Parts: sequence; C-alpha cells; structure tokens
Amino acid sequence: MGKFIYDGTVKVDFDDRTLAHLQLVISTKLRRGEPFAFSWKDDASIGDGRTTVWVHPRCALVYKYYGGRKPRLNHAWVDALAFTANSPSGLYLVPEPPERVGAATGDHVI
Repeated sequence: MGKFIYDGTVKVDFDDRTLAHLQLVISTKLRRGEPFAFSWKDDASIGDGRTTVWVHPRCALVYKYYGGRKPRLNHAWVDALAFTANSPSGLYLVPEPPERVGAATGDHVI
C-alpha cells in the first residue's frame, strides 16, 4: 500500500500499482504546466465521502511506496487515467483495462 501526500496535509492510501500509474499521469500534466483537479473516494474509516485537490506545478506532492519493486505499467490504464485528467472533471480513478496486445513490457516502470 502506497501513500499520496498533497501539500503535507492531505494523505491518502493507494496500492503501489495504482499509485505508480497516478504518478506518471500527474507528473506528465505538471511537466506540461497543466493544473487539474484530482478526486478520489474516501475510505469508510474517514467518512466514506469524496476528496478533491487542485494539483498545480507549485504544490508539494509525495508518493510513498511501501513495496520494494517498481510496478509494471499498463499503458492502456495510463491512457484512460490521462483521459480523465484532461476532462473538465479532472483526474479520477477508473478500472484498469486489459493491457494492449503487443505492448512492450520491459521498459514500463517508473
């Protein structure tokens, strides 16, 4: 289980595989100077609501991974997440689609 930390105050758990995909999408948007909203469903232990943060190039982000291995990335999922990040509602988690047939597997780690 990994942790996404926004500006030192908002902390949310994601499994390492999900967090790796989110990191790639978020980093790409920020590298381009594109701010966006990022929303997720909160865990039942903290009220079962929803949280949205405004992600911009000057915000402090930390991605804390608890596993020792870098997850292999599914580029179909990266594309699906990037599609949401580019929409008016901003980035949100979507189910992981099957990997594309013929996708290279050796260099998809961050």
